[in-house]
Amino acid sequence: MRLSGKVAIVTGAGNGIGEASALLFAEEGASVLCADLVGSDAERTADTIRENGGQAEACQVDVRSLADNQRMVAAALERFGRLDILFNNAGTGIRKPVHETSEEEWDLVLDTNLKSVFLGAKAALPHFMQRGSGNIINTASTFGLLASPRYPGYCASKAGVILLTKQMALDYGPAIRVNCICPGATDTPRMRRNIASAADPAAYERGLFALNRVMGRLATPKEIAQAALFLASDEASFVTGSALVVDGGQTIDA
Repeated sequence: MRLSGKVAIVTGAGNGIGEASALLFAEEGASVLCADLVGSDAERTADTIRENGGQAEACQVDVRSLADNQRMVAAALERFGRLDILFNNAGTGIRKPVHETSEEEWDLVLDTNLKSVFLGAKAALPHFMQRGSGNIINTASTFGLLASPRYPGYCASKAGVILLTKQMALDYGPAIRVNCICPGATDTPRMRRNIASAADPAAYERGLFALNRVMGRLATPKEIAQAALFLASDEASFVTGSALVVDGGQTIDA
């Protein structure tokens, strides 16, 4: 029960890493506000937590909106009376080279992946500062450390998440810890859709396995959630400004 008595917000909680993290946080004793752009997905995750004896609330949130982020934080405070952990996890990606990427597509990716971290933190930080403690975790990516073909918006946004994480750790420590995780290729519903839509799905999947070159497989969402749990817990009490890489060996060599 590493999060016993704590309250966490998880964005993108309707599936993938966000869903796995919300479920794991609840298993470890946290009350969880499950936020997602698709309200029914958020509700499904919250229902699963409640069915297993945990405390959860669902909230339909567009993380690109400051008003929605503020409403999300207010909902957690109203329902649970406090907030200890903000996990800015929601994200998206579009694979196109720069010359084929529209301004609208660029804005969608940057706003969902990077601006949302700024907005989520902006909404939660006043409460954390008033309490004198808080914990922010952001989902970056190995593609914030390494380039990937035809992924300009995603790579740029995730690199931004890493540096924004480090910058906020400087501004708000020691009372408020700010860290991010950098997952490798992970077996999420979005990843499965990408595989299914590829011209050669089997070859595409083999390429993904090769990214996580030492393990030779995709990560499970729960394996990534375990890293977020560590950062959310008091076991990471001396960890801030960190980009925790969980990548099956992707980034260990050139």
